[in-house]
Amino acid sequence: MGSSNFSGRKWFPGTYEGPFHVLIQLAQRIERLPWPVFALILLVLALLPSRGSPQHAAILLVFFLSDWALIAALPAAQKSFGPAKPPALLMAVLRMPFAYLPLPWFLLFQAAGTFLAIYAFWVEPHRLTVTRQTLVSPKLPPGPPLRLLHLADLHLERMTKREEELQRLIHDLKPDLILFSGDFLNLSFVMDPEAWADVRSLLEEWKAPLGTFTVSGSPPVDLPQVLPHLLEGFIHIRSLHGEKVSLHHNGREFDLVGLDCTHKPFLDEAKMLAALGSRSDRFTILLYHTPDLAPEAAVAGVDLMLSGHTHGGQVRIPGMGAIYASSLYGKRFEAGRYLLDRMTLYVSRGIGMEGLSAPRVRFLCPPEITLWEISGTN
Repeated sequence: MGSSNFSGRKWFPGTYEGPFHVLIQLAQRIERLPWPVFALILLVLALLPSRGSPQHAAILLVFFLSDWALIAALPAAQKSFGPAKPPALLMAVLRMPFAYLPLPWFLLFQAAGTFLAIYAFWVEPHRLTVTRQTLVSPKLPPGPPLRLLHLADLHLERMTKREEELQRLIHDLKPDLILFSGDFLNLSFVMDPEAWADVRSLLEEWKAPLGTFTVSGSPPVDLPQVLPHLLEGFIHIRSLHGEKVSLHHNGREFDLVGLDCTHKPFLDEAKMLAALGSRSDRFTILLYHTPDLAPEAAVAGVDLMLSGHTHGGQVRIPGMGAIYASSLYGKRFEAGRYLLDRMTLYVSRGIGMEGLSAPRVRFLCPPEITLWEISGTN
């Protein structure tokens, strides 16, 4: 797949631009509505498909209010910390077509909606999984594999059981190298000192024999005035800003390149090429927040590119995949492993979730960390 020229584009995913940001702003206005006004809106929506039946409208309103309540209870349960009204309104709209069904189908579909809501808001966002990948490269000599742990999109709001499980997994997996591809904080908590402290408590434990390396994520998330506070004093962590480092493992030497992300490949390509330098025969890993630089990286001779940013879409539909992937290439690089010429690209589903007024939800897209075993051939 060849690269595309996006220099004439007016908006870019991962920035304060475009239709997604417009929806987020609209949702923030909904969250500011007084609760009686919002309850009245739900009542009106419940009346629309009721066909004049007060009982039908009352049942539907109970389901609407239960959605609102189960989302509003998430912060108290230390699950997630987003607003309740915008996702409750969205769920009410999604429920309405099924409200036209006759009994008992009306009740069955509404009950199924509640079950899915409980799973998507309360269960799956905390079902942190380990995805195992292997890669064999002729650029590396044979020997015990390099165990590389890729982490992406922490998006921390507060310390929860998910982050506690993350620390346990890192300790148990014992990787040789840890790479983090950006987005430390949730967008709602970028200036929150308590969230900063929680991030630092996590980073304190991200230790590996070859070190831990990070890059910045989306510009609105990983603010340049905040990142130094998060990383200050950690000698085991190095943040890469358009740099290449050479690493050694069991007699093997390979290169790691880390880039800051602007979400504009036509700007970041030049920084990548400058960091790579002259083309070499050494195995090269590129750590970059979004997959949108992958076509250029493949042409430049990168062997393995590790990215995130898309979160896998957070909500996936069977047979369709991600509803929205926040990429210049649409759904082309939404999640998982891809082969571009000779380069392997992996796009992580990430650990955390979107911020501001976006729903703290995952469905058929659990959070993940990825353990790579990279070895060579004769």
